[in-house]
Amino acid sequence: MAPARAEPRGRRPQRVLTRRNVLIYGTLGLISLYYLLPLYVMVVTSLKGMPEIRMGSVFAPPLEITFEPWVKAWSQACTGLNCDGLSRGFMNSVRILIPSLVLSIAIASVNGYALSMWRFRGSETFFAILIIGAFIPYQVMIYPIVILLRDLGLYGSVWGLVLVHTIFGMPILTLLFRNYFAQIPEELFKAARVDGAGFWTIFFKIMMPMSLPIFVVALILQVTGIWNDFLFGVIYTRPDSYPMTVQLNNIVNSVQGVKEYNVNMAATLLTGLVPLTIYFVSGRLFVRGIAAGAVKG
Repeated sequence: MAPARAEPRGRRPQRVLTRRNVLIYGTLGLISLYYLLPLYVMVVTSLKGMPEIRMGSVFAPPLEITFEPWVKAWSQACTGLNCDGLSRGFMNSVRILIPSLVLSIAIASVNGYALSMWRFRGSETFFAILIIGAFIPYQVMIYPIVILLRDLGLYGSVWGLVLVHTIFGMPILTLLFRNYFAQIPEELFKAARVDGAGFWTIFFKIMMPMSLPIFVVALILQVTGIWNDFLFGVIYTRPDSYPMTVQLNNIVNSVQGVKEYNVNMAATLLTGLVPLTIYFVSGRLFVRGIAAGAVKG
């Protein structure tokens, strides 16, 4: 007698084309199309010449691709007396971004680590003050910060803007780091303390290696916020140290000559290239880190 066949185990395979899946993916597809359409218009417009833009449809692909608008946006577009395009603003933005990023993440990560693992008297009050700072509108603080930077001799300089971005990025980053470190098993911290590890040893050898996702979250938030900032850049710097966003505004809103929409679109894409690249490269870690950092309060 032949042995009976073993029945297959596991979950029954589900159909792909169900009404629920069609509704979900159809909705997501429409939303994606809604957000990608302006980007498509910007790209195709930046690759056209002005005669084609005047005569053709805004959605039509370029009949003859040209990169001259990109070259002009980068190195030849005029903003007042300067005709060096976005290149000067790019270097200023890099000079502002790197120290602001390093300082804000370094300080906030240590703050979050101390508030989650090394409880001290008044730690909850200190944390509450930091959180309140995250909800104060930036516009309320503009004039007091102008006076502060003037008295420090930093008004109009790159380092003054670095200080502003570091201070304003600290509250929300401290909250994220504190919540992330709070969900790390406390037994690891206690075991390290029993072995004689101190504050900095635990931070560098235990906490940091386990915290790559939240550091990526902090990096993306700060890069996006600092690189895309216009308000602080136009108020706290001078024309020779304007960041890229201020240069972009001056190019797009220039009243000299003919409106060159292809150059404007190319300049806009160049300005947004840095945060877009970081999102594409580290998007998965961003989702993991933001989910873990929002669990515990």
